[in-house]
Amino acid sequence: MFVRHLTLQDFRSYESADLELTSGVTTFVGLNGQGKTNIVEALGYLASLSSHRVAQDAPLVRAGAGQAIVRAAVLRDGREQQLELEINPGRANRARLGRSPLTRPRDLLGKLRTVLFAPEDLALVKGDPSERRRFLDDLLVARQPRWAGARADYDKILKQRNALLKTARTAADRQAALATLPVWDSHLAKVGANLVYARLRLLRDLQPYLQLAYDEVSAGQSDARTSYKSSMYDELADQLAAGEVPDVGELEAGFAKTFEQQHRAEVERGQTLVGPHRDDVVLQLGSLPAKGYASHGESWSFALGLRIAAFQLLRHDLGTDPVLVLDDVFAELDAGRRRRLALMVADCEQVLITAAVGDDVPDSLTGRTFTVTLGQVKADDD
Repeated sequence: MFVRHLTLQDFRSYESADLELTSGVTTFVGLNGQGKTNIVEALGYLASLSSHRVAQDAPLVRAGAGQAIVRAAVLRDGREQQLELEINPGRANRARLGRSPLTRPRDLLGKLRTVLFAPEDLALVKGDPSERRRFLDDLLVARQPRWAGARADYDKILKQRNALLKTARTAADRQAALATLPVWDSHLAKVGANLVYARLRLLRDLQPYLQLAYDEVSAGQSDARTSYKSSMYDELADQLAAGEVPDVGELEAGFAKTFEQQHRAEVERGQTLVGPHRDDVVLQLGSLPAKGYASHGESWSFALGLRIAAFQLLRHDLGTDPVLVLDDVFAELDAGRRRRLALMVADCEQVLITAAVGDDVPDSLTGRTFTVTLGQVKADDD
């Protein structure tokens, strides 16, 4: 899988841009603020329907424009598909596959898969649980796009249940206000159990790739591991933390039991305290959590190890390489990690690199280079 052509219209700093791309290594070089990251952000958005830089769509549209368009020709197994996404802040986005409009933008998911490593990924190790939850769930969707629907369903049910709890908190007749709570408990338990089950299996499958990737990038053996920190009742949470993967029925029953235990607290606080939205992934080096104990270099190695592990897992599952994006990361790594990372990605089908200084990219990653200056992109071989 690789992107042969990319077209941008009113995306970020680009009024328009047309890029002919190839397999192998492509490097975009430009000083900070010139627009090089905007290019790979557009591809990432087309692949995942989200940005690694912002949570809202509005910043993705060039100032003064009403919408942005990202279009890519993706070649896979000798067949080419045209993917197009129209970004409309405040309104529904629209997508096309070839000449055909799609009912929902998320029907594009799986047509292009990318794995992106960026400086922001240090938050996977040092940041809030939401960063690690997002990593897991985005990888779930990249692996099996149907999980995008499950995530959306969970968010809708959670919003409804929270609204009910908030209303009951101040209701004169609290019991009457909570009359439909068992229905929402059942809905949330069912969808939540499936999501937790998928996360647990994903972590189990990711583990061997993580250990290998961390050891390779750090040139040492530090037993990089993950464990799942659940909001379920203590006994079940301990089982999950130990790496057990109960079936969906057991997890659904666990939700019901924990809802019962947390009923008073949830009503008093007016919010749902149990579920995938409250869980975390604990990253460990040996017996110690990476957060708070890992050095700066170890933290970078762990974050990079997670992304490389995700790439290798997708490569194994799909039988083809996702597009690997390294966004301004070589400047953050010491010489040893740069060299080892270059060796690890040299055989990838397509690698897109951004760098402020071309010398930051190891010489072994040879390929086509584009210079980016004030939103203008020019191939050095033109």
